[in-house]
Amino acid sequence: MARATTGRIHQKRRKRILKDAKGFRGARSKLFRTAKDARRRALQNSYTHRRLKKRDFRALWIMRINAAARACGMSYSRLIGALKAGNVDINRKMLAEIAVRDMDAFRKIVENVNKKAA
Repeated sequence: MARATTGRIHQKRRKRILKDAKGFRGARSKLFRTAKDARRRALQNSYTHRRLKKRDFRALWIMRINAAARACGMSYSRLIGALKAGNVDINRKMLAEIAVRDMDAFRKIVENVNKKAA
């Protein structure tokens, strides 16, 4: 008995995969086999990049804190060390946000930490 390829379930599966591949370039959005491969790879990449995104943002926050700390006459590593020694519980995300939005408040944090460290 031959394999059925025109049935309702088969069409539904095909339609779902082509719908997911909508927006892909060329044959990747039109042909079922290439769309299936492209979709699988896209899902794999999205999974990987959800994890990489966290690393990228942490690196961005560190760069911003370092730039602001150097503007205040201190290096990033010394600032973080002084924050730990001074028991100041503020994460890098918030510290970077303060550095970008309110430089005066960041300077006060750096000065406060310098006093405690000295």
